Amino acid sequence: MPLVRVYLPLDAAALTRLRDTGELSPTPLAGHAATSGGARPGLVGADEEEREYAAWSAAADDARERAATGARRVIASADVDAAVVRRGTEHESAVEVDSVVALPRIASFHIDEEPGGDVADLLWYDVTELDDVLAAVNPAG
Repeated sequence: MPLVRVYLPLDAAALTRLRDTGELSPTPLAGHAATSGGARPGLVGADEEEREYAAWSAAADDARERAATGARRVIASADVDAAVVRRGTEHESAVEVDSVVALPRIASFHIDEEPGGDVADLLWYDVTELDDVLAAVNPAG
């Protein structure tokens, strides 16, 4: 089955559930993915790399809305079965994942270097560094 890379904006509670249960839930999970159709005006005819960056940036914007005041935003990059991904309505890259996302499906995490930072300053963490990501996003708990 083909896989789709999705970018899932998370908060500290979702990261804690992921650590404790080994999966992201409940479903559907809101995220972003590169889509070939319906590109926003600036991306009509964009290549795959440009669409990936646009989806990742949109997920970063959503993560900012989910982050507690003064907290770092976090995004999980995951590879999920294409059959469980359906297009959302809020943004051209918006998708909903109609399945839990198990930890082995997550490729990496991206978090702000500093709260409120620029999207270009998001740091990359390997999936094996989940505890470090959780500590950075939720230093008090």
